[in-house]
Amino acid sequence: MINENSCCAVTTGGVATSDVMSAVGERKIGMQTNEDIEKLRPRLFGLAYRVLGSRQEAEDVVQEAFLRWHGAERGEIRSAEAWLVTVSSRLCLDRLRTLQTERQRYVGPWLPEPLLADERSPDHAIELASDFSMALLMVLQRLSAEERVGFLMHDVFDCAYSEIAVALGKSEAACRQLVHRARERVRRDKPRFEVSDTAHRQLVERYVKAVQERDAERIAELLAPDAVFVSDGGGKTWAALRPVTGADRIARMEVGVLAKLPQGFAVELVNVNGQAGMIGKVDGRTHAVTSFMTAGLRILSVMRVLNPEKLKLNHS
Repeated sequence: MINENSCCAVTTGGVATSDVMSAVGERKIGMQTNEDIEKLRPRLFGLAYRVLGSRQEAEDVVQEAFLRWHGAERGEIRSAEAWLVTVSSRLCLDRLRTLQTERQRYVGPWLPEPLLADERSPDHAIELASDFSMALLMVLQRLSAEERVGFLMHDVFDCAYSEIAVALGKSEAACRQLVHRARERVRRDKPRFEVSDTAHRQLVERYVKAVQERDAERIAELLAPDAVFVSDGGGKTWAALRPVTGADRIARMEVGVLAKLPQGFAVELVNVNGQAGMIGKVDGRTHAVTSFMTAGLRILSVMRVLNPEKLKLNHS
């Protein structure tokens, strides 16, 4: 949850609202009706989720940003969107610093909370269609808190450096350097292969079918020889405490684990973070959500979230 003491009603993480208004003042007058401003929620959620890797934390940030919007003096605010993005970014930065300390004590590998297809509104569906892939989220996790916020504000949300400077509490020149450094790291660490959604889906469909049939040989054939399996249980359920490497080892583990699960366990294809993935359920209740990174012909990595705290919003 958002720390109420991180910034008061007229500040954003210690930065005065007047500074935010000054930073966004150069933008054209934005949408000001309550109905139009509410339509910004999916976009703000997209920012917060990419920064924090948590659906619940992202929703808390967006809610807090809107509470501050409703309590702000709006006479000098020329762009609601710019103001809300800047405030949300600052809230994300404050929260991320706390989360990074907590994650240092996390049991086993940490993976972002999976985001399943959400049909609550067309706006949410459109936002989900943008790049929320686990592969990108994992790259972003390697950036510092300030690099992550600065990169997303500039390269994804088209914010001016004056706005980024307010959110980060740095000079515009320092923000330019920070964003450039983050951009270079993202380019370096992003998957080398551009895979179409169709090719990715077809490969994942074959993997899901092989798992359904508990066919270790076919599972291994779909994996790259040096494929990596990462599972996140958070110490709350069984999960591998270290990554498992190698197609044969992963295939044997998949089939071995399946043999130990209740008879009511079943897997099916599902949309995870905008890409084809796999969900495992026990008697209709979500047990695991799996994302994949592929190279078109083979699966490079399998990322499975088992931590029940990260799955509670995805229970059917």
